Amino acid sequence: MTEDDYREQHKKRLAYMPWLYGRLKARHRQWAQPWQQAIQQRLMALETVRFGEDCFVAPQAVLLAEPGRHIFVGDGSQIAADCVIHGPVQLGRQVSLNHHVTLDGGAAGIEIGDHSRIAAYCTFYAFNHGLDADRPVREQPVTSRGIRIGRDVWVGARAGIVDGVTIGDHAVVGMGAVVTRNVPPWTIVAGNPARPIGRRPGAPVE
Repeated sequence: MTEDDYREQHKKRLAYMPWLYGRLKARHRQWAQPWQQAIQQRLMALETVRFGEDCFVAPQAVLLAEPGRHIFVGDGSQIAADCVIHGPVQLGRQVSLNHHVTLDGGAAGIEIGDHSRIAAYCTFYAFNHGLDADRPVREQPVTSRGIRIGRDVWVGARAGIVDGVTIGDHAVVGMGAVVTRNVPPWTIVAGNPARPIGRRPGAPVE
């Protein structure tokens, strides 16, 4: 195996496991940082996207940010392969989006707080269609209230978050849950629709 072969395979690994980017040894950083800078500079030239320091975005990720639909990626945040992000979206510091996450900010936007983790195949849609019976759904007005995710939140794989939901700091959303109501801080929810099933260990006594 040549050095070029190794690097290409390592890039694929990073794309699907982006948390490894922060653990790279100095000799790998020498090629990985310029690679990332080139990807991010190209995105910023094409879309209204801004990146903080030491971010990672997989080349297979799709970021779409028309004027007025900005995307901001905070310091140290990571976006894995096959994510689709349509602004307005704001990611805090050290946020991780695993592969195949979809975020659509609608009109009101999506905000994800510092140190939050969004597992693979999660979907966040910050808009909704009207359901009046007098015309087809495609002709209905679209509403958007936005989605707000607090700090240090873990959203399990294949969970869905609907428009208008706020998830409090330190909350946990179980795998496959569909969150249709606000989640208080420190609360663990699961199911469809998601319901509280406990509190995170170490949560403050209420």
